[in-house]
Amino acid sequence: MNYRHSFHAGNSADVVKHALLIALVRALQLKEGALTLIDTHAGCGLYDLFGDQAQRTGEASQGVMRAFADTNPLLDDYRAAVQAVNDSPEPRLYPGSPRFLAQLLRPQDALILNEKHPEDALALRGAMRGTPAAIHQRDAYELWLALLPTRTPRGLVVVDPPYEQTDERARITATLAAAHRKWAHGVTAIWYPLKDRATHVQWKDKLRRLAIPKFLNVEHWLYDTDQPGLYNGAGLFIINPPYAFQQALPPLLEASRAALVPEGHRGRITADWLVK
Repeated sequence: MNYRHSFHAGNSADVVKHALLIALVRALQLKEGALTLIDTHAGCGLYDLFGDQAQRTGEASQGVMRAFADTNPLLDDYRAAVQAVNDSPEPRLYPGSPRFLAQLLRPQDALILNEKHPEDALALRGAMRGTPAAIHQRDAYELWLALLPTRTPRGLVVVDPPYEQTDERARITATLAAAHRKWAHGVTAIWYPLKDRATHVQWKDKLRRLAIPKFLNVEHWLYDTDQPGLYNGAGLFIINPPYAFQQALPPLLEASRAALVPEGHRGRITADWLVK
């Protein structure tokens, strides 16, 4: 599945992913110790919702625009982070994960971004100008392992690939296994699209066999039944989520579901431990 992010910026998956990312980082920051935040597939950093690629799919209308029309205060932090890159009430620009993470940095924290695609890497450098982010242009999976363990005692790795390569899931599985051996206490968040249920079930079985403890799986299904050949939603695997994040999760997931559910459906967002 090709998921080049400029075509999908601000869609429902982004709303859930970034609302959860904010909550995850803030839960980690309840402790004063420095954090290293690493984004292995950083993308462009900033997206034009009225540009040709975003307009070709129109997915933002069912994502960030719905979140902005909603009034639930649990989504206030998410809306404020999007508003921070806009100078009008209606968002015209959408921040990628790098810009969300940069807004959350404390003086003691570090942000490391990686984007292999040459054009996207150039755009990323422009989007992150004025921030303290270190930017790399390397193979994401090589960088993921090379930077572990982090220089700070605690850290978060965000893995958000476009799933353009047929071996993407296999590389994530192998790299995660190696990363856990090097950095068992670290926090990792892995995003994925939900399209082919059979493929996804097989992948979850392979991840389950890694026997990594504290392996949380959050899944957002847009529709009440699968829509063959269509994008049905997205999910996050989160390894070692902090307790404060776990406690805040249920109401935040329900607020996201209620804001994003397509007309005629109830949708659902679940959070379960992959390894009991």
